[in-house]
Amino acid sequence: MRRKTLVVGVVLALGISACSSGGDKDTKTGTAEFNAADSKIVNASDKKGGTLNLALSDDWDSIDPGNTYYAFSWNFARLYGRSLTMFKPAPGKDGLELVPDLATGLGTVSDGGKTVTYKLRPNVRYEDGTVVTAKDVKNAVARTYARDVLPNGPSYFVELLDAPGYQGPYKNPDLNAFTGVQTPDDSTVVFKLKAPFGDFDFLVSAPQTMPVPQAKDTGAKYQEHPLSTGSYKVDSYEPGKQFVLSRNPNWDTSDPNRRQLVDKIDVKLKTSAEDIDNRLLAGSLDADVAGSGVQAAAQSKILSDPKLKANADNTFTGRLWFFVMDEKVAPFDNIECRKAVQYATDKVSLQTAYGGPIAGGDIATTMLPPTIVGYQKFDLYATPDNKGDVTKAKAALTACGKPDGFSTSILLRADRPKEVAAGEALQQALSKVNIKAEIKSVPAGQYFTRFAGAPEYMKTNNIGIAFHGWQADWPTGFGFLQQLVDGRTIKAQGNTNVQEMDDPAINALFDKAAGSTDAKEREAIYGQIDKAAMERASVVPFLYGKGLLYRNPAMTNVFIDYSYGMYNYTLLGKQ
Repeated sequence: MRRKTLVVGVVLALGISACSSGGDKDTKTGTAEFNAADSKIVNASDKKGGTLNLALSDDWDSIDPGNTYYAFSWNFARLYGRSLTMFKPAPGKDGLELVPDLATGLGTVSDGGKTVTYKLRPNVRYEDGTVVTAKDVKNAVARTYARDVLPNGPSYFVELLDAPGYQGPYKNPDLNAFTGVQTPDDSTVVFKLKAPFGDFDFLVSAPQTMPVPQAKDTGAKYQEHPLSTGSYKVDSYEPGKQFVLSRNPNWDTSDPNRRQLVDKIDVKLKTSAEDIDNRLLAGSLDADVAGSGVQAAAQSKILSDPKLKANADNTFTGRLWFFVMDEKVAPFDNIECRKAVQYATDKVSLQTAYGGPIAGGDIATTMLPPTIVGYQKFDLYATPDNKGDVTKAKAALTACGKPDGFSTSILLRADRPKEVAAGEALQQALSKVNIKAEIKSVPAGQYFTRFAGAPEYMKTNNIGIAFHGWQADWPTGFGFLQQLVDGRTIKAQGNTNVQEMDDPAINALFDKAAGSTDAKEREAIYGQIDKAAMERASVVPFLYGKGLLYRNPAMTNVFIDYSYGMYNYTLLGKQ
């Protein structure tokens, strides 16, 4: 889960050409309209110069590409680093397509899926002029094993690569000891996997494959000045104050995924969310780098003013809001009791609790959001206008042997007002079919360690229902669903499969997808997993999350990056 908050050359070339020449009428004239950046490039321009002014209400976990796990950070890191692959810089669902970045193409799979090979683009250089080599990529991946030094990034490589006993380059600086990645020459990177993994091209789009030369690798201090291979280089980073980038003089101008228009990128840190909104509307700020949307006061101003609204976008964030019923806690060990809750739920009231269609999102009926590869539209528990169906709910209660209803508890996070309001709305909806639900509020910081993510706590305290939210590490069905519904992910603490779903057929589908080298087959399997999980009736998705973003009209080449649910940063300029 992203915390706090994922023909090619020809198509991309055409996209940049359209951007340069203007494309459709709106982008050619520079005019904009509400939600325009969701499907096209707004204010297309080749103009160079100026400063891109951004702000963030908090700070990075780290600007070291190998030690970060925020969604905005992964998006932003592509300005100063090139991973093996990346998502196409294009608006709409085209932005979910993987394209080569540091590599010349997507991975070549061999050895039954257990070996994946990438060739590096020739003469890609760091900001100091030195050439990137395969060993630099190997060192970057090796760093992910040093959890004591770089604890923030994900651990997928540690879990997937065949490198028994390896503990990272700081405890053992001999890269030959790292068997998970091999470099037969300076331009070839070979990954050795324990088992086939069909989504591997998505995994190497993470900033953890942005090269780090071993001679310049200073471990935890590397974030003080990570070497750039992107269009911009880090000038300075003052935690809690400011992050400044400028043009990288040795950037490879043949790079198809980036542009180098503005002279400088200035990010002010620890700026209050309200101040960010005010500065955005005043025009002194170009965008909120977090990409999570404006606050309530700014939202009201934007939606009530046609001029402001024309520079705003209401987009999917990639997050799903849902609640679950623990299949191991009575009476939810009976699927008919779970169906009763499915039918009793008034999803419109939960949507309202989260801020309505604009700030909250669209009513959800599947686990996979529309921006995730594998999404299929279906609704197994449809109710009139999504407001619940008392008749169907009571019929399910009778079928589960509880015609007079039952009592249970709803677990949620006390310091999340929207979640609390949603819990109260659910409590009211369930009461209409005589399901009495007591709300139990707990701290968000320990939610998955002591409470919802601890199966024993759920059982001991008779917690039948728990609220949940999720965003993928990469936008495929595996990247979204596996940690939620694969029974083998259930653990005593930190459990994200809160409903304790353990269906051998679903588990087998994940294995089938992981072993497939056919993207279309994997996509179909992800849809099958989603439907199979929903058929168990223990997950109630109610909202595909959205946010209201505002773009300074002076900013050019603006579009929503569906892989991150926020504006793309790699092509931006200023008028």
